[in-house]
Amino acid sequence: MKAWLLKDFGLDNLELGEVPTPQPKSGELLVKVGAVSLNFRDKAIVDGIYEPHRVPKPLIPVSDAAGTVVSVGDGVTRFKIGDRVNSHLYSRWLDGAPGPHEPDYCFGSPLPGGLAEYMIIHEDSAVRAPDNMSDEEAATLPIAALTAWYSLVDFGQIEPGQTVLVQGTGGVSIFAVQIAAALGAKVIATSSSDDNLKTVKNLGAVAGINYRTTPNWEDEVLKLTDGKGVDLLLDVAGGSSINQSVAATKAAGRIAQIGFLTGQTAQVNLMPLIFRQTTIRGIAVAPRSSFDRMNVFLDTHKIRPVIDQVYPFEKAREAYEHLAKGAFGKVVITIA
Repeated sequence: MKAWLLKDFGLDNLELGEVPTPQPKSGELLVKVGAVSLNFRDKAIVDGIYEPHRVPKPLIPVSDAAGTVVSVGDGVTRFKIGDRVNSHLYSRWLDGAPGPHEPDYCFGSPLPGGLAEYMIIHEDSAVRAPDNMSDEEAATLPIAALTAWYSLVDFGQIEPGQTVLVQGTGGVSIFAVQIAAALGAKVIATSSSDDNLKTVKNLGAVAGINYRTTPNWEDEVLKLTDGKGVDLLLDVAGGSSINQSVAATKAAGRIAQIGFLTGQTAQVNLMPLIFRQTTIRGIAVAPRSSFDRMNVFLDTHKIRPVIDQVYPFEKAREAYEHLAKGAFGKVVITIA
């Protein structure tokens, strides 16, 4: 089969080649991949800044895929040939709290990912793809949508009328706006683009803040919330801006620490954190059971993914370059 292979760190070392088509073992599905979507994690793996000690070489990258089951191993009961399925990043995290070794079983590193014509997914890990979505749309769900869902529902426990702040307009953030609005929350979004903020308001946000022109954006958040701060803040930036996130969150509020776009380390001012009694929770996607619940919600509320651009399989490098420059919503690669 054709597959993109990361032979060393750096985008120049991502090469299109051929490898043997894998065969499903007991309990496994062979999936003909229809499409994959890119996340910041995928770029960071190629760049060598995402747990490089875990990355085997050569590696078939990209965790998030949607496709059709074309063969099954012995004992498979959850799916049959012809079913459309999603991959799930943490292939062994099925329900409840995560175990200590979940990162050892992630698609796209260290397990082979979906940037190939076929991939192996264990039936316990696979999730039924929504019938009303194309492969390109369904491929956007495993990390971006599920991270937003888990942050808002499982961790944030958001209720109608509460306030949520979403940073940026990437994949996780756009899904968070859509899901939070559907939950009845009041959503505030930040971005460096006024045009993106206008579009986000059309998706359900009630207010937008340009953090370039308003560098002390936390002060504007307080104005918008009568001085209280938001109930939940989804932080995708990381770095030193965590202190602004604490200031923008209400007393006893919650921060879902999702990303590290501006840095993997931060110096936290402890006194505001302590006195505001803020809860900061690292979010690394979610268990498969949450994915199953999310898909029902997306279907009920008719939420469709926002896709910035779809690239053909042969132009995977260009898709990575697009992601590096910034995207409104998701960047997708079609395999067929």
